[in-house]
Amino acid sequence: MSITAAEVNKLRKQTGAGMMDCKKALQESNGDFDKAIEILRLKGQKVAAKRGDRETGEGAVLASTNDGGNFGVLLSLNCETDFVAKNEEFIGVANNILQVALTGGLTDKSALLGSQYPGEGITIEEKITEQIGKIGEKIEVGSFHTLASEQVVSYIHPGNRLATLVGFNTEVGEGGRDVAMQAAAMAPVALDETSIPEDLIEKERAIGKELAIQEGKPADMAEKIAEGRLKKWFKEATLVNQAFIKDNKMSIAQYVQSLDSSAVVTGFCREALD
Repeated sequence: MSITAAEVNKLRKQTGAGMMDCKKALQESNGDFDKAIEILRLKGQKVAAKRGDRETGEGAVLASTNDGGNFGVLLSLNCETDFVAKNEEFIGVANNILQVALTGGLTDKSALLGSQYPGEGITIEEKITEQIGKIGEKIEVGSFHTLASEQVVSYIHPGNRLATLVGFNTEVGEGGRDVAMQAAAMAPVALDETSIPEDLIEKERAIGKELAIQEGKPADMAEKIAEGRLKKWFKEATLVNQAFIKDNKMSIAQYVQSLDSSAVVTGFCREALD
């Protein structure tokens, strides 16, 4: 049957699919608009199945907080190429998914994927499948972190490849952004020494001891040297003990207390695309 340009354009506006894909779907469905949409979604499922083993090393890493400023979400929408990652529509989809998580207070990725995508009557998982069919790349929600505290501050580094969330036990105002930027720039492995996994501590201790032995130090002295190096590593690797990048005479913990004497950092999360 004959398909008009107006019908093709209408389907394209609703689905975002290419003009030729829309025309083929309408021809296959004999002009049935709803069936054409299902055909396009099925195409996305087929593309997703074909590209299931592809690497998704690119994407957009975003973070934001709710209106109350006490709950934050950090997530990445991953894809295969940098070209897609920089596409405005792709970033818009990522932002919409982020907003669904924020407004719903969602903390589980599977619940997020099953939630309704804004304004389209489909789930987020179905929207991603639709985008796969349209773009021709594997797309998936990669990282998904949430943080709740009295105040949560978010930071997205320009380029959407790195983002952080930091929580505080009380309101610290604009100074919270400094801490979120610190977490982005200095890549701490943990909040403080008590939250570092024991196996990671043992690994650092063993490295410190081995280095001392290679330097010719006796075994008993090497152990003491290793402990000293471990303490230095704690200061470098834990957020609250790191030297504040805007004033290295104070630690992050001291900087936060300068904002409010009762203030402490309660948690953070950081995600970056390598």
